[in-house]
Amino acid sequence: MYQYETIKLEKGMYHLTNKSFLQALEDADPSLQYANSPLAGLDAYERQLKRFDIRVSGNNCDRVEKFFTTTESAVLFPEFVRRAVTQGMQESVLSEITAAVSKCESNKYQGCELTDTASYTTTTAGSALPVSSILESSSVITLEKYGRNIQASYEAIRQQRLDVFAIMLRRVGKRLADSLVSKAVTVLKTAANTQTNKIAMKGDSLAYSDLADLYGEFKSFNMKVMLASPSVMAEILVMNQMLEISSQDVTEIRLPFGTKLINCPQLDDTTILGLDNEFALEQIQSSDIILETDKLIDSQLDSMTVSVNISFRTLMDDTVKMLDIS
Repeated sequence: MYQYETIKLEKGMYHLTNKSFLQALEDADPSLQYANSPLAGLDAYERQLKRFDIRVSGNNCDRVEKFFTTTESAVLFPEFVRRAVTQGMQESVLSEITAAVSKCESNKYQGCELTDTASYTTTTAGSALPVSSILESSSVITLEKYGRNIQASYEAIRQQRLDVFAIMLRRVGKRLADSLVSKAVTVLKTAANTQTNKIAMKGDSLAYSDLADLYGEFKSFNMKVMLASPSVMAEILVMNQMLEISSQDVTEIRLPFGTKLINCPQLDDTTILGLDNEFALEQIQSSDIILETDKLIDSQLDSMTVSVNISFRTLMDDTVKMLDIS
């Protein structure tokens, strides 16, 4: 008998300090011990699904009620919900524009700032070296709560296939992440809307030369990503320079000079943003997705709430630039 078949599942595994449900499972049933076994590649949660014969996808996918066959298998349901919502959130562009994700123990965050204005030139013998300082930020960021109340009674969903129910949860997660992208775009626009970071198109309509000009505004950093609204994306895609590009990778669109072009519905039609996504934006959050796990385990699903506490800030100057096409 494998160890995963004897783990005692209980509600309290969701309420351990500084430890997720999956981490609690992994502590009790480490994945490392399954190397070179038929269960290699499964994490501790997936092994529990196997233990209770719960199929969450495929032709023989089970229905929601399968989770509630026993009191122990019911403990797995909140993690199913969390994973589906998380998968939807990961389908947004947020990960492509975020340089770092920082965890914060409270709803107040005070990060650090780099001051690096002194020239990087030679220094004569005996002279003090130029200074770059990394100090605590003078401003405190307050995290904001984003969430959704999902109303669905157990009787209404108990007979639904788990894969279909997961798609609905993914959609909620995707829209939740889209609202986070809106906040991130606002932070980026604020940083770019300055005299040194903002340029205007030269003619009456958007031209490829305007995109090249935006690229040329980056000095110490590189414009690795360009964000544009769907209608502006359509204008760019029919430019002759774009029609001449042939790519085998249809999963992404790149400008001739290498910048990745991202469709961003959260951006208005009068602005294009260019950024170095490895240095520009920090995402701060106090926790992962928050669920009312006890209610889910007890099949009290009349009101499922999912939420996250998140904020954003730009990390460094000159990492984001704006092209005004109004």
